[in-house]
Amino acid sequence: MAFLEISDLRKRFGSLEILKGINLSLDKGGFLVLVGPSGCGKSTLLNSIAGLEPITSGDIRIDGRRVADLHPSKRDIAMVFQSYALYPNMTVEGNISFGMEMRKIPLAERKAAIERVSKVLQIGHLLDRKPGQLSGGQRQRVAMGRALVRDPKLFLFDEPLSNLDAKLRVDMRTEIKRLHDTTGTSMVYVTHDQVEAMTLATKIAVMRDGEVQQFGIPSEIYNNPTTIFVADFMGSPAMNLLPARVENTGGSVSVVLARADGDELRLAVGEEKGKLLLRGPTPNLIVGIRPEALTDPAGADRHAKNVVEAECQIEVVEPAGSDTFAVTRLAGKDVVARLRGDALVHAGQKTFLAFNMDKAVFFDPATERRIA
Repeated sequence: MAFLEISDLRKRFGSLEILKGINLSLDKGGFLVLVGPSGCGKSTLLNSIAGLEPITSGDIRIDGRRVADLHPSKRDIAMVFQSYALYPNMTVEGNISFGMEMRKIPLAERKAAIERVSKVLQIGHLLDRKPGQLSGGQRQRVAMGRALVRDPKLFLFDEPLSNLDAKLRVDMRTEIKRLHDTTGTSMVYVTHDQVEAMTLATKIAVMRDGEVQQFGIPSEIYNNPTTIFVADFMGSPAMNLLPARVENTGGSVSVVLARADGDELRLAVGEEKGKLLLRGPTPNLIVGIRPEALTDPAGADRHAKNVVEAECQIEVVEPAGSDTFAVTRLAGKDVVARLRGDALVHAGQKTFLAFNMDKAVFFDPATERRIA
């Protein structure tokens, strides 16, 4: 039995349905990330788990116990919000211990709990300071410490890093990962940042318009997206999505892309995928290929069975240290290739790029669902 089970959960505000039959599960000690664009329903789902939003129908179970009708205080959860919500007139120690004092936990237990979480979060030297004397990252650690001392069954995080600058976000992401590894507590985390989702999660639910588009482990979501939306949303830079047509020439199946010069580029897809594409509803489809599967020939995956090299006109070059991103034009769209950092490529020149067709995915343009 899963530790967290969400079954056919629906939430309406009047006639507007915000959550449309959500089904998710999480094993004990897992880290579930709800990811999607603003307005997709992820925070509403988190608040429903917390009990801050009553659900319209469906069920929520935590550790086998039905909690959908329970008050938030009875669900044995702890929540960390986007805003730190610290008491400015209290010290760090006072902020962490305040909830325990309200529950009349003995002083010795409070001291032991504060010592335990301050060690985990590395904030022992900050206990006598007030929030105004802390950095944003330190304040977020204190907010997490306030939740940690409760030792709950389930942690809920509502975009806790969105107020931090880029470097601090990376540092705090590492801290949250370390916190999960150290405590082994089950966690549900909301973000619109797909890098956070990929980095932190044991399971990801990609949401759109109140529905779960795809649910699975990070590598499955990234490498095998089931819809165009998931393919486009997960990944930075995003997956290249190009209109094409299927062509069968003497038993060899290729996808054909229009070039900017009016010519065509044919990419053989291999026997197995070719059979699936020929069974598709139309000869027209969308080809998806991630930037790292489109590279300079010397940097191509040597274990790939189907790599197609083609000469392409480079329009933009973006050096990024360990990588070089090159932009070419195919099927009327900008296409991003991820090359080695020392790749010799210049804007305005033609160069050969290697298309790893083992990694390519294909979608029906009408339904936006995966074909192969």
